[in-house]
Amino acid sequence: MSITYFIADLHLAAERPDITDCLFRFLAEEAPDADALYVLGDLFEVWIGDDNVTPFNESVASAFKTVSHTVPIFFIHGNRDFALRQSWADKAGMTILSEQTVIDLYGIPTLIAHGDELCTRDVAYQKFRKKSRSWWWPRLMLAMPLWFRRRVAENGRKESRENQKHLRQDIMDVTPDEVVRVMTQHNVQQLIHGHTHRPAIHSLQVNGQPAKRIVLGDWYDQGSVLKVSPDSIDLQQRDFSG
Repeated sequence: MSITYFIADLHLAAERPDITDCLFRFLAEEAPDADALYVLGDLFEVWIGDDNVTPFNESVASAFKTVSHTVPIFFIHGNRDFALRQSWADKAGMTILSEQTVIDLYGIPTLIAHGDELCTRDVAYQKFRKKSRSWWWPRLMLAMPLWFRRRVAENGRKESRENQKHLRQDIMDVTPDEVVRVMTQHNVQQLIHGHTHRPAIHSLQVNGQPAKRIVLGDWYDQGSVLKVSPDSIDLQQRDFSG
């Protein structure tokens, strides 16, 4: 049976072995049967550079690399791991894709993305996003020593958590008009993304035709997997207990 998997928003961190264990089970037991595996951003809680070589980061790369020998794995940057570069991707056997990429998903042109660029009502974040994706800011940050980047990352996480307490839910979600605009721009009727942590399959209209927006879930309390076959689209959960 033909199957393609999509995952996002795992927010892997050494202090959350339950998430990592769930991922490793998925990679060992399910992913090898797939036609392809797509990781749509925020694989890690924070990524401060490929030169931050740790046993944890290496173990994650090794688990993906094993799967990549038989299954193509594709990665799109998220807002937490936009600094991930080709060096680590090579270790993990991943192909890095553009932040908005159209794929042929069993005959259906499908736009895939992390999804943070669709949340245009969060003006403060969009300003940071524009800066962080510029040519100069990543180069400047990656030139800094690791200890400094760790401090910047930790401060950024604290600030993000504090800001989210004061934002309305609709501001942190996608902007419907932006979704339609982007799907129209790419001439697709199907979009798959993460970022908002609100797994669902939404129906909408694009160019006067029925369309779908499929949102991946996060891995904070359970594994979340989108399983697509030529005949079905299924959002599924994976229990941390195995």
